[in-house]
Amino acid sequence: MTARIFKPVKNAMQSGKAKTKDWQLDYEPEQPCFVEPLMGWTSSGDMKQQVTIRFETKEEAIAYCEREGIAYQVFEPKESAHRQIAYADNFAFRRGEPWTH
Repeated sequence: MTARIFKPVKNAMQSGKAKTKDWQLDYEPEQPCFVEPLMGWTSSGDMKQQVTIRFETKEEAIAYCEREGIAYQVFEPKESAHRQIAYADNFAFRRGEPWTH
């Protein structure tokens, strides 16, 4: 039983950063999924796949895993290269290329 500790990324359909500040602990699947012959649904007997635990800090998540004896992997988040610009920068004289639509 291995756990993944990571910071969830923002959803592509949202503009804000809700639910991305906390660290999340998910369990790796222990059993492969299988297709039920009667209904054709994909299912698994592994109940730990449904468990998600959120922590405020990475250290709290690591301490939880060590206290419970759970093997874990920590995935550090990649910082985005977003720079803040103003609308007025479109019309600045220092702009290299001409402004077009």
